Amino acid sequence: MSTGVAVIGSGNIGTDLLIKVARLSETLHVRGMAGIDPDSDGLARARRLGVATTHEGVDGLVRMPEFAGVDLVFDATSASAHLRNDRVIRAHGRIMVDLTPAAIGPYVIPVVNLDEHLGATNVNLVTCGGQATVPMVAAVSRVAPVAYAEIVASIASRSAGPGTRANIDEFTQTTARAIEVIGGAERGKAIIVLNPADPPLIMRDTVFCLVEDAAGHPLDEAGVRHSVAATVAEVQDYVGGYRLKQEVQFEAVDEAFVPALGRPFRGTRITILLEVAGAGHYLPEYAGNLDIMTSAALRTAERLVAARAEVVA
Repeated sequence: MSTGVAVIGSGNIGTDLLIKVARLSETLHVRGMAGIDPDSDGLARARRLGVATTHEGVDGLVRMPEFAGVDLVFDATSASAHLRNDRVIRAHGRIMVDLTPAAIGPYVIPVVNLDEHLGATNVNLVTCGGQATVPMVAAVSRVAPVAYAEIVASIASRSAGPGTRANIDEFTQTTARAIEVIGGAERGKAIIVLNPADPPLIMRDTVFCLVEDAAGHPLDEAGVRHSVAATVAEVQDYVGGYRLKQEVQFEAVDEAFVPALGRPFRGTRITILLEVAGAGHYLPEYAGNLDIMTSAALRTAERLVAARAEVVA
């Protein structure tokens, strides 16, 4: 028996998510989609798939008869809109999977910490940069303490819609915090680059980790490589276009003062280069930044629903 879900947001992310659930999920069924533009392609596609729609946002969604059969709601709008969407959906007792950087609920990266939050009523999927890079920081942290981690996410300008552009500040803040909270870095920093290249380039991510020397214990480089490779394989299980661009790089660093840390540093800089290609369900291949969010949302929702079914059983 499938679980009814709804999508708020009929833009690129919401529409791609709608199609992913319809095509890929054996346990979820989209019963409703809400947007604010009656002429949006997302709402039109939803109607063609037999999904009930409204252009009156979250208020229209909860008034729909189909909402009675909805147990979980995806929010693919914006950080500011999510504040109210969460209040409305929470009042109706539904689970919320948040694809905006609002971060009302706990940060969740499926391969790192989803199992810790299976009972949460609102989970936050950080950002596209967070979904791509935090697993790598966590992979390094499992082998050695990370004093500082910095990520640079480069995405095609064409794949950055109004919602993404409106959330740039929230993107950097939320991603940096997730690098620390989930990735395990002592300090974190996030940078996003909108690449105007034409034809558009797929998402590229660079992860830098500083690991300090431990007296008498050299860095286990083989252990880091193994941890990174294993984590990449786990992410690829639900994001097929996720891959390393080249082998993990190690460089000795001995600096009298590192501004990012505010103190001297002696140890190793680890560099991990990634790319994320989209699956092409609705968005073009270069929009891997959006595809990784919708793929993570689908995996998260299926696990949340399965965990609740196990409790009932």
